[in-house]
Amino acid sequence: MITSTANAKVKNIIQLCSKAKVRKEQNAYVVEGIRMFREAPRESILEIYMTEAICRKENLSGCFSWGIPTELVSEDVMRHMSDTQTPQGILCVLKKPDHDFDQKLAEGKGIWLILEDIQDPGNLGTILRTAEGAGVKGIVMSKGTVDIFNPKTIRSTMGSIYRVPFWYVTELDYTIEKLAEVDIPTYAAHLNGKKYYDEYNYKNGCAFLIGNEGNGLREETAGKAENLLKIPMEGQLESLNAAMAAGILMYEAKRQMRK
Repeated sequence: MITSTANAKVKNIIQLCSKAKVRKEQNAYVVEGIRMFREAPRESILEIYMTEAICRKENLSGCFSWGIPTELVSEDVMRHMSDTQTPQGILCVLKKPDHDFDQKLAEGKGIWLILEDIQDPGNLGTILRTAEGAGVKGIVMSKGTVDIFNPKTIRSTMGSIYRVPFWYVTELDYTIEKLAEVDIPTYAAHLNGKKYYDEYNYKNGCAFLIGNEGNGLREETAGKAENLLKIPMEGQLESLNAAMAAGILMYEAKRQMRK
């Protein structure tokens, strides 16, 4: 059992939780909690850390025979490692997924999301979770978007990070062009939209561009979209929360495709 917070493995977990650079260097990230552990693809798990209490409560002794490095840690060490105020007593290190964009694109049109410079971890996590519910094919993010492996984002996904394909790209132009090649029209949520979001036909596939929480889409990015759409607003609001806007658009497309 690990009982010292000075242990090298403990220090590494803390680094993985707090620094995107370390996650990138090790091609790994950390998830916490029994639900996130149980839903994690076993082939992606690199290390498991748990307390004796949760091992007994959740009957996890079988994990020690999986062939995955598994450690018992003291309650104090788990609190030290955890990124949450009330640790559940288990966390694991996973290797980052590697999704094939071209393969996913070839599977069918469906619904796609293109995110530009989303900054709030909770927003990004909520978008990912909502995307799973709406059956989104994949999410493409600009390099300026917050790290999806940020612990706050991970928690907000509620496990969807395991199941929704996503990619970071240097330039969004390439993605928009690739979508156009397979006849998937792009729609930018924009204040200058000509039509409301529910006036378009999404049944044959679509890709929604969602911009930064404070500034929206860059004009050059919005200009690449085939269509500008808007969401009707009452009162003095100019825009909605990015996750809320994305959810409205995804589920309108989903509604149309169900008919």
